[in-house]
Amino acid sequence: MTIIELVSLLLVLSGLFGAINYFFLKLPQAIGIMVIALTGSIALLGLDALVPGLGIAGQAAETVKKLEFSDALLEGMLGLLLFAGALHVSLTDLKRQAVVVFLMATLGVALSTAIVGVGMSWITGMPLLVALVFGALISPTDPVAVLGVLRTANIRKSLETQIAGESLFNDGVGYVVYLVLVGLAFPVAHGHATGASDAALLFVQEALGGAVLGGVLGWSVFQLMKRIDDYALEVLLTLGLAFGGYSLAMHLHVSAPIMAVVAGLLIGHVGMAQGMSETTRDYVDAFWKLIDEVLNALLFLMIGFEVFAIAFDTSMITTMILSLGLALLARLAAVAVPIAILHPFRASERDVIPMMTWGGIKGGISIALALALPESEWKPIILASTYGVVIFSIIVQGLTVGGLAKRLAGPAPAPAPEGEAKPAHS
Repeated sequence: MTIIELVSLLLVLSGLFGAINYFFLKLPQAIGIMVIALTGSIALLGLDALVPGLGIAGQAAETVKKLEFSDALLEGMLGLLLFAGALHVSLTDLKRQAVVVFLMATLGVALSTAIVGVGMSWITGMPLLVALVFGALISPTDPVAVLGVLRTANIRKSLETQIAGESLFNDGVGYVVYLVLVGLAFPVAHGHATGASDAALLFVQEALGGAVLGGVLGWSVFQLMKRIDDYALEVLLTLGLAFGGYSLAMHLHVSAPIMAVVAGLLIGHVGMAQGMSETTRDYVDAFWKLIDEVLNALLFLMIGFEVFAIAFDTSMITTMILSLGLALLARLAAVAVPIAILHPFRASERDVIPMMTWGGIKGGISIALALALPESEWKPIILASTYGVVIFSIIVQGLTVGGLAKRLAGPAPAPAPEGEAKPAHS
């Protein structure tokens, strides 16, 4: 099957499953598509087990492996998704939450990585460095999943900005931490040993380099767009910035996710306000919302099918359940500790910790990073545990976070009795 045939199949299935969800399940679109894909995949696996020699699951697994989920997401879709997500986050609102977002995306990721890593090493006996790699890949919340859920959760603006902003940045930081720890844990796969000084240099190079490149490219495109009044060309320029900038960042060995986020924030804030006409703003906004929706549907469909690429074993069930508990505990620490540090300087609403903990949804990035790990005796259990955490997070947390927001917000104010005078508005 050629790449064109695979993409065609994914588009057809995304549309078909989306229609089934629209008429019957009525779940948020991306989650509904994933649920249908996952249910169908499990059904095929069950049928294959009941009818020996059928071979359907084996054929499906071969097709899924040809999708190369890790490469497709990390080297293709992710740049567009992060750029689209950052484009629609207000930089003004983000500045107001900058301190808490920074602490959660740095200290929070470090705490979460340590908690999951130490816990996983104790549970399974895997080497601590390998377990820390698992902690790094499962700690970042997935901006694709988070931003998709936030559209339906109807939460207050300041909290939405905290969750969205932290998700965009902790993804980039988590990816850099993952790269550093993979170099330490699997030096043979990299052809050389990585020491502490090399790891620190790599972190600075990736994180700072990605931010600088995103700022330079975003500002350059903005300067070009100021001199152009052609909406089609300007849409094309933003697409080139997202795709080309991401590829350039990977070539320069700086953080491509951070580059995409910084460039998207700059274009979404400065570029739209000062470099585009009203007509162009409408077209750019609509184009990137459509890109976001289509790629979201494709990504969640692929997550549902990835069950074929993971070797599950009944002996892994206990570890998968315990790893889920570790991930939730680590997420609580990643949120509560920064909030506690800031408490003497700024008050926080009572819903911040529970909402940011439960709303910290994992997604396809964690699966892609797990699939990209070098082969080792621990990779199957890391893959299985990652998939279990992601599926629970998207389905259970994703479908209940809106209800949690309503409960924490309390009952709506009762309407005024008929005939009662309403306060005058100036």
